[in-house]
Amino acid sequence: MLTRIDHIGIACFDLDATVEFYRATYGFEVFHSEVNEEQGVREAMLRINGTDDGGASYLQLIEPIREDSPVAKWMAKNGEGVHHIAFGTADVDGDSEAIRDKGVRVLYEKPRRGSMDSRITFLHPKDCHGVLTELVTAATPEPSGDPEAH
Repeated sequence: MLTRIDHIGIACFDLDATVEFYRATYGFEVFHSEVNEEQGVREAMLRINGTDDGGASYLQLIEPIREDSPVAKWMAKNGEGVHHIAFGTADVDGDSEAIRDKGVRVLYEKPRRGSMDSRITFLHPKDCHGVLTELVTAATPEPSGDPEAH
């Protein structure tokens, strides 16, 4: 069962400048950052709030690090902006199978590693009214305390 909006992915040309915009404009701070070689992106997760299921909601800012990455290809057509929406689930495997059984194309045969060691898969945007949709199972319950420790 999908439990929350996990994050909204925003593609950007300059991660540092985009992070600074969200910090200066809205007061959002970086909770976690990493380079995901498999996805070909450098990213920053800005934590917005906690949720009833123990997770959180984030803005995920993503900058492509290779021209052949899916995000770079998407940006070549669309420029900067909202790239995808991600829903949190306790069981990405079960939920993606249930959604596949309803006729929606699931882009990965098996979930892959995502941000903060989560497990992820994507649903085809043509089957989701034009929205690239991600399903996310967090690696562990959200840590508390100093965000710089993550």
